[in-house]
Amino acid sequence: MKSRKLISNELLASIDVLNTLNGGVGEPQLNLKQFQDHREIQLKVPGVREENMKVEIHNNILTVFYTFHFQSDNLPIEVPKVVYNKPIPYFVDAARISATYEHGFLIVTLPYNEMAEGYHRKISIES
Repeated sequence: MKSRKLISNELLASIDVLNTLNGGVGEPQLNLKQFQDHREIQLKVPGVREENMKVEIHNNILTVFYTFHFQSDNLPIEVPKVVYNKPIPYFVDAARISATYEHGFLIVTLPYNEMAEGYHRKISIES
């Protein structure tokens, strides 16, 4: 005889609320592309407007996220949802990172710096 687990109505209601807050089941589309002089992060988040997407660098971490807004007890609440959060590689020029929209995708461009070709120098040995 198989046992059946019953799910409480409260749990079902909370799952429904979380699903609604997270925008349903649409998953972000993330593509990473490598070029000779830069990398690109291409992101498309179904149901998220362009003005809600944000790109930030904090302590050498590149974060791409969006915010969604809702009301709770007549107070506006803004909740962030992180889509991409990674350290910036040493060979990327963090000061020149840029972001644009193309064909519905957020394109974050990470240009290479002089370290992309590798670093090499001879060191003289002092006596």
